[in-house]
Amino acid sequence: MTGNTNKRVAYRSHVRIERVEGPIRRAFLPAHDGPVMLGVHSEVAEHYGVDNTVVDPYTTTLDYIIAAAAG
Repeated sequence: MTGNTNKRVAYRSHVRIERVEGPIRRAFLPAHDGPVMLGVHSEVAEHYGVDNTVVDPYTTTLDYIIAAAAG
């Protein structure tokens, strides 16, 4: 690898994650009013043994990653 390795960072994301309970997380993201709830649903909940009749289903972090990459 060649070139200047002392380049300035263009952007640093400031995100805060709070654990609510079990697989549920509350994410505070830049330029978003209020928290984004994260958790598990459907096949992901089943894979991890989470009963979505007991724990509310929420969008997974994987769903957000796929949406961001596809966008």
